[in-house]
Amino acid sequence: MISTKGRYALRVMVDLAQQGGERYVPLEEIAQRQGISKKYLEIVLKTLVREKLLKGLRGKGGGYRLTREPGQYTVWEVLELTEDSMAPVACLRCGTEPCVRADACATLPMWKQFDGIVREFFSGITVEALAKGDGGQWTGIGS
Repeated sequence: MISTKGRYALRVMVDLAQQGGERYVPLEEIAQRQGISKKYLEIVLKTLVREKLLKGLRGKGGGYRLTREPGQYTVWEVLELTEDSMAPVACLRCGTEPCVRADACATLPMWKQFDGIVREFFSGITVEALAKGDGGQWTGIGS
C-alpha cells in the first residue's frame, strides 16, 4: 500500500509541473491547492529537496521548484524515494538477508514477477503525463 507521504509527494510534483517550473512556488500555495497541511507538506518537501527532486529557496520570492523537466521524473522514482519499501513481500526488500527458504519457495517467482510489473508500470508514467491529465492511458505495461 502506498503511504500518504508517497501520494502527497506525487501530488506536489504534479502541482509544481502544472505551475510551469519557471518560478519558485511558495509552500502555502501548494498546501492550499492540494489540501495538505503545511506542517505535513514540509516533511514531504524536505525529502524531495534532500533527494534533489526539488530545489528550495528561502525568503521573499522563495518556495519550491522542480530540478528537471517534468517528463524526466517517473512515478517509480518519486515513490521509491518516499516509501519505506515498494517490495510486495519482506523477502524482496532491499538490504534484507536472503530468505533461507528462497530456493524452495514456490511463491517467490510470483512475487518477483509482481514486483517487476509494479516497477515497470510506475516507471512508465511520468510526472508530466500526470500533470497533463493524459486520461489514465498509461503505457507502463503491455505496450
